[in-house]
Amino acid sequence: MQKTQPIKDKEDILKIKQYYLDRNQIRNYTLFTLGINTSLRISDLLALKWGDVYDFKTGRYRNHIRLREQKTGKDTQIALNKESVSALRMLKGSLSTAKADRYIFRSREGENQPIGRTQAFHIIKNAANELQIKGIISCHSLRKTFGYHAWKSGVPPVLIMSIYNHSSMEITKRYLSIDQDDKDLVFLGLNL
Repeated sequence: MQKTQPIKDKEDILKIKQYYLDRNQIRNYTLFTLGINTSLRISDLLALKWGDVYDFKTGRYRNHIRLREQKTGKDTQIALNKESVSALRMLKGSLSTAKADRYIFRSREGENQPIGRTQAFHIIKNAANELQIKGIISCHSLRKTFGYHAWKSGVPPVLIMSIYNHSSMEITKRYLSIDQDDKDLVFLGLNL
């Protein structure tokens, strides 16, 4: 069985974002952007409501998303960075109405239903296929992309493990998808 991979090339990340923007698919752009910037599993991402990210009383975006992870049952708190808030602002501005109890990634079916995991998979997979992004890309690639780029920017793996709520470093190491190219950069960059 082949495993999902992170999107390692930052140019590919920009291409995917632009792909959605060029097609005026602001919801899909926001789904992708939040996914790679928050490390949330797709089930938790799709369950987000506007009240989770926006304070309607103050008219401001929240500093953190606070939620209980569906898979682990653990409470987590995730800071919303500038990219995330910018994407959310764009999406909110494109909607006729956004209320605290409305799902952010609403389906066209039903009054207030989120898109399903299968639809989210197609949203991510279709963009990757059309853009000929290398690797096995799926919804879980968003979570893995976060960890990979955090690691590449110098974040200690133990902190990434904590962010992911993983029970072991072995699981986190698999998520980072370290390959020979990554190892080569260490050898070639360390000239003692």
